This record gives sequence, C-alpha cells and structure tokens, in this order.
Amino acid sequence: MRPPDREVGFTEKLIWTALALVVYLIMSETPIFGIPRPTGSQTGLSDPFGPLRVIFASQRGTLVELGIGPIVTAGLILQVLSGSKMVNVDFTNPDDRSLFTGASKVLSVFMTIFEGLAFLIGGAYTRNGVAPTLQGEFLIIVQLVIAGIVIILLDEMLQKKWGFGSGISLFIAAGVAQSIIWDSIGPISPVTDHKYLGAILAFFQSILAPGFNVASYTSWEGALYRGGNLPDMLGFLTTILVFAIVIYLNGLRVEIPVSYARYRGYRGQFPIKLFYVSNIPVIFAAALFGNIYFIGQLVFNRYNAQCSNFWLGLVPGCFTQSQSGSGQLVPTQGLAYYTFAPHQLGGFSSVLSDPLRAGIYAGIFVLACVFFAVTWVEVGGMDSKTVAKQLIDSGMQVEGFRRSGVPIRQILDRYIPTVTILGGIIIGLIAASADFLGAFGTGTGILLTVGIIEQYYQILVKERITEIYPGVKSVLGQ
Repeated sequence: MRPPDREVGFTEKLIWTALALVVYLIMSETPIFGIPRPTGSQTGLSDPFGPLRVIFASQRGTLVELGIGPIVTAGLILQVLSGSKMVNVDFTNPDDRSLFTGASKVLSVFMTIFEGLAFLIGGAYTRNGVAPTLQGEFLIIVQLVIAGIVIILLDEMLQKKWGFGSGISLFIAAGVAQSIIWDSIGPISPVTDHKYLGAILAFFQSILAPGFNVASYTSWEGALYRGGNLPDMLGFLTTILVFAIVIYLNGLRVEIPVSYARYRGYRGQFPIKLFYVSNIPVIFAAALFGNIYFIGQLVFNRYNAQCSNFWLGLVPGCFTQSQSGSGQLVPTQGLAYYTFAPHQLGGFSSVLSDPLRAGIYAGIFVLACVFFAVTWVEVGGMDSKTVAKQLIDSGMQVEGFRRSGVPIRQILDRYIPTVTILGGIIIGLIAASADFLGAFGTGTGILLTVGIIEQYYQILVKERITEIYPGVKSVLGQ
C-alpha cells in the first residue's frame, strides 16, 4: 500500500482510524464458518493461545482467531535475525529499510498460513473427538488467511499515514480495554456458571448477601478474593495500582540540555525516558512465550502425546487437560511449564502454592524483556551512536560541548545503556507481578495500553497543531 500523495486532514485520518477499529471489532464478533462458536466450559475445544489472547488482540472462534500474532511473530523473527547479524540490514539506507518492511509483510502472511495450519493439525477445532472434514478444514484456513491479510492491510494503512498510529497498537488497546471493562462490570459470565462475572458486581453481591458479617475477616476475604480465575476486587485494585505505577514511571526521564546551532537563543531538552524502548520488550517477550506454548502443544499432540520422549518432554514440554473442563491444555513439565504464567492455572492461590515456579517464570520473563530491550535499541536505531548522529544532522548540539559525534555519544552512553537494561527489568517485573495478583487485562496488557494511549495522545496533539499551524511542521521534522 502506497502512502497518500496528498495531505490527509485530521478529520479524515480520524475517520480512517475509526473505520479500521470498526472492521476489526466486526471481525472479532464474526464466527469462523465451519466450526461451532465456543460457549464457555461446554465447548470441548482446546485453545492454543489461551490466556495470551489479550496480548494478541484475538478472539477465540472468530475471524481474528490469530489476531496480530503472525505480525508480531514475523517482526520478532526478523528483529532477532537482524540483531544477531545473521541478516545484514542498514536501517539508514531507505532501500534496505523498505526491503525489511516488505519482508516483514510477506513473512506475516506466511506466519498466518503456518499458524492456521498448526491450529488444524494440533486439533484446535476438534469437538468431542470429531475433527472438521477436509472441506471444512480448507474453508477454515482460507478464512483465517483472508482475515490475517485484512489485519495486515489495516495495520499498513494506518502506518502509511492514512490514519493515526498503527493497527497493532490500536487493536491491542481495544482488546485490553474491552477485557478490563468486562472483568470490572460484566453482568454475565461466558466461562462459568456464576451469575456475576464483573468484580464490582460480585463484590456488592457479596457484601449485600444476608450472611455477610462486617466484623468478620472471613467475610471480607470472600468478598475481595473469589479464587480461581474469576475476576475479583483484588484484581480490580491491582489493576488501578498498576495503572498508577506505570503512568508515574512512564514520566520519569533524564533531560539533556540542547540548543539549535542555526538559531542562537533557542534551547530545549532532549529527554531519555526510563522506559526508553517503550513497550517493545514486553510485546516480544509475550510473543516468545506464546509461541513456546503454541508450538509445544502442537509437538505434544502430534509426537509426544504419552510424554514418552525425554527430549521432547524437556523442550518444549508435556501437557495435560485442564481440570476446568474447558479443553485447555496446560503444561506439566519442560520449557513450556516455566514459560506459562502459573496464575492462569488457578489465580493467586496457584502462585502461592508453587512460589519456586512463579519465581523462575518471573526471572525468565525479565531476562527476555532485557534481551529484547537491548536488541531493539541496536536494531531500531536507538543506540548512542545513531542518536548522536541524528542530533547533529538535525542541527542540534549539547550545551557546553562542541558539535561533534564523539562527545555527544559519550554523554548519551552515560544514560542509554543503563535505562535500556533498567527499563527492561522494571517492565518485566511489573508485568509478572500484576499477572500474579490477577490484574485485569494482564500486566503486559496494561503496560501496552498505557504506552499506546500516551502515543496516541502525542500523535493527536501533534497532528492537530500542524493542521492549525502548518509552519510548525518544519520544526517538528514532518
């Protein structure tokens, strides 16, 4: 898709962005033809993505079954290949950058086909032991591929300046917001036989019950914590706390005083945020864990159903049916066991019952976030050398230092490597801790949503200013 050859106005961009969101929401409510729509615990269908659907902006049994998973996975593969120098890409070269972007889109289509086939081979659409017919499987894979291509095109449309931001960010934020709202005030549970799903409604139902004792610790414990995977007030309060912490930490930054060499008297600040790489590490870490879980189920179902092979039981691992009756496969050993969030098995009580596993999971998740943070800084042109060159090329200089790449790079080296590693550690700890306490939308989803909302706020403000005052575009570098 080509970028617009004319100036797209603020209102028109807003319309295209809203249209992309509406198309996605319609697809998320359109069931795949050829399989029955899941209806909670009576489905009998295993879910390869399970609790990771919030991150992948996907909905079980609908056209967005795969969500943004293929796009994120394709980007993850190419970033790792580029960061490890297995594929040499010069991101300062427009041709190389264009080729890299094109390769990412093509690989996303192939990943859509691969994941769709893996769903079929892994028995994701087998109901009560009966698999779809060959014709049904063909129709399912065609629908998944077409829907995947539509999502890729919607994402590209927004990134090509027809709309605001990117489709990936927009769809993630919409999915997380929907999950938080439903877990907070949803009146009906789609996955349990309880009358109330929403934490707030369940809380008031508990305290207004005839047997509730205001002076009893047990009564308050039952009202605040429901157990299992049901949303409760503990998760609701954790969600609010995590939002507050992330918003506060997101504002922490080091500001380096800079001046504009062409205009005397112009001074400004070059900010280096604590979350220097934003939400990129947590997206890739969640995608990595999701694919370990996804591929692990596929290998287990096809080649190690009895868990008799030691090496396949070690990597990726062994699985068993969830006791909830949902058909969900949960890991019991191997790599998949330690990269599957323990709270998904039974809420906060599962974390307390096996703190060693929870600690290992958190440690691996934090290490993955740090790895992807460091890799993204190098691959994404955010390292000290590249940023110093960008400052010089834009006519900026650090006050008190000569306008040269070496001293500016030395100044940036004091902060960028530190905030990259420290930010990756903090992001990983927040995401894991929030998940352990049952935060709505998952800790990773909250981190992503805060960053996405801030990103969209900045984009909308900038677009509005440049539309009112066109002369500001040159100052903002547009």
